[in-house]
Amino acid sequence: MTSDSPVDLTAFVKTYDVRGLVGSQLTPEVVEAFGAAFADEIGGDATEIVVGHDMRDSSPEFADAFGRGATARGANITLLGLCSTDETYFASGSRNAPAAMFTASHNPATYNGIKFSRAGAQGISLDTGLSSIRDRASAFLANGIDAAPTPGSVTPFDALPSYAAYLRSLVDLAKIRPITIVVDAGNGMGGLTVPAVLGTAAGLPELPITIIPLYFELDGTFPNHEANPLEPSNLVDLQKAVVEHGADLGLAFDGDADRCFVVDEKGDAVTPSAVAAIVAVREIARVHAASPDEHISVIHNLITSRAVPEAIEAAGATPVRTRVGHSLIKDEMKATGAIFGGEHSAHYYFRDFWGADNGMLAALHVLAEFGSGSTPLSELTDHYTPYAASGEINSTVTDVPAAYARIVEAYTGSGEFDELDGLTVSGTFDTGEFWWFNVRPSNTEPLLRLNAEAATPGGMVQVRDAVLALIRA
Repeated sequence: MTSDSPVDLTAFVKTYDVRGLVGSQLTPEVVEAFGAAFADEIGGDATEIVVGHDMRDSSPEFADAFGRGATARGANITLLGLCSTDETYFASGSRNAPAAMFTASHNPATYNGIKFSRAGAQGISLDTGLSSIRDRASAFLANGIDAAPTPGSVTPFDALPSYAAYLRSLVDLAKIRPITIVVDAGNGMGGLTVPAVLGTAAGLPELPITIIPLYFELDGTFPNHEANPLEPSNLVDLQKAVVEHGADLGLAFDGDADRCFVVDEKGDAVTPSAVAAIVAVREIARVHAASPDEHISVIHNLITSRAVPEAIEAAGATPVRTRVGHSLIKDEMKATGAIFGGEHSAHYYFRDFWGADNGMLAALHVLAEFGSGSTPLSELTDHYTPYAASGEINSTVTDVPAAYARIVEAYTGSGEFDELDGLTVSGTFDTGEFWWFNVRPSNTEPLLRLNAEAATPGGMVQVRDAVLALIRA
């Protein structure tokens, strides 16, 4: 395989994964080169590589092309077929094998991509190997793939039953009160994993959970709405269904089902920060009970609510504040030995899941916490949502450095500065109530991302609007 006009891979090899347009950027030829490149990067001959894919129309063909490239270089493919991203993490962790998952997560149907993991579900970013994979793939596209002396093999493997059983072993739902939930799978991989983990599709015992399904049919064209629950418009159907059915709560998964969003019985969205706090407290209690003398750390990125580190400390653990970023947090989980990590974007990371993120496992914790009590979910989550947050607001800015400079000038002397990730400014009003905001530039677009929080809604609006005026001036 050679190419007279090699594709510019730098255009769609992102910081943490590969994500591009099908046909113009990602083609079987390009994907085959990535397969060969990944095989070389992670060890070459006879190395096992786990490969899974989502329900997008192009995903099966891409998984096959990747396998051709990898086996040509001598690697052995364990082919999962249709699966969620966290299912590939399970296979990577339990088999101690590197993995590649074909998905574009929540992006529209015209996109696809590859999420890579090293053995043990460890993340790969541009700084930790993805740039090398990109450069190797470019060379293979230009010069062809040299076949290894002994080609590798392809072996199908259904990881879903063992994946579902493993998650059930981590969170016991057998004795919770009977509950009714609505689940919106968004025509994504949650339509496969939810019946296996929360139902009996994988041969597990029945739980006291009645599931009302929305859009469980696997369909990579996303005929009902984009599988991106972070966008409020994509939660509307779930919110309506929860109220109409009088359900106890609702769950929404993104396209590759590695993120989970929660809606309470009133149809109101529960913030990912509140979910992170609930799971953190449960995990801390579990580890304390098993190892009373263990020093426990829990990770949260710097734009989760202030309530998250407060809940971690109150539960007797040490909060570790980090920058935003998937592979970065995986690395921090490993480096710190943290038992759990939570992000504002509804990624939740678990030491018991090889430090990888798993939205389904976070959902199990929420169901267990809710199901072991007697209060409505809104009352439970209110306890972990004491402050007012803006959510992430993106602004297109023609001159990002100039906007950044305006903010620095405006707040110099009136707040404390922190540049761990972008610019975080924190302070107090004359009333003594706190406020903070963070502004981060996008890595790939002329955008500034704003997150603001304050002790009261009025304070948050004041800070949010003042900073937005500076950004958009």
